[in-house]
Amino acid sequence: QVQLVESGGGLVQPGGSLRLSCEASGFTFSNYAVSWYRQAPGKERELVARITSLGSSTNYIDSVKGRFTISRDNAKNTAYLQMNSLKPEDTAVYYCKAWGWGPSYWGQGTQVTVSS
Repeated sequence: QVQLVESGGGLVQPGGSLRLSCEASGFTFSNYAVSWYRQAPGKERELVARITSLGSSTNYIDSVKGRFTISRDNAKNTAYLQMNSLKPEDTAVYYCKAWGWGPSYWGQGTQVTVSS
């Protein structure tokens, strides 16, 4: 059974940090690139960051560059999103997606709320 399970979300004050995890099972994780998306209330889902299958290349949207870091550990079938210097506008449900030549897989999402 294919699964992607996100964890690590929560409530954090502005300027704080969180690390999200995306654990995969049921498919060959190391064959897939991984992206993190987020969706804020009333807004469309947007791509935040992505990493290639072996972790050799990463990309970020401008609003998170220098604050977020995407990484992966293929031995643990897990991808991560380290989020530092969080801002209220980072509040959203964060989703991971594994994608490649075949079907794509999505996790169920984890809520991140940045508020004082």
